[in-house]
Amino acid sequence: MQRYENGVPASEIPGAVWHKSTLSNPNGNCVEVAQLPHGEIAMRNSRDPNGPALVYTPAEVTAFVQGAKQGDFDYLVS
Repeated sequence: MQRYENGVPASEIPGAVWHKSTLSNPNGNCVEVAQLPHGEIAMRNSRDPNGPALVYTPAEVTAFVQGAKQGDFDYLVS
């Protein structure tokens, strides 16, 4: 199984099943995520589905999600 590096075109990740939040706006402007075969999580911009994907470890995604739940990034949105 291949490992993927940050910036790989999302279209070059075969078999990726992309998911976005049910809170995504009607225009589809959202971050989409896909679990990769080695456990990493890929993220892409739904407006550019063939554009670059960022690849994170489960620990990195857990830290981000936990921080978001705690409000660490609330200053980014109005």
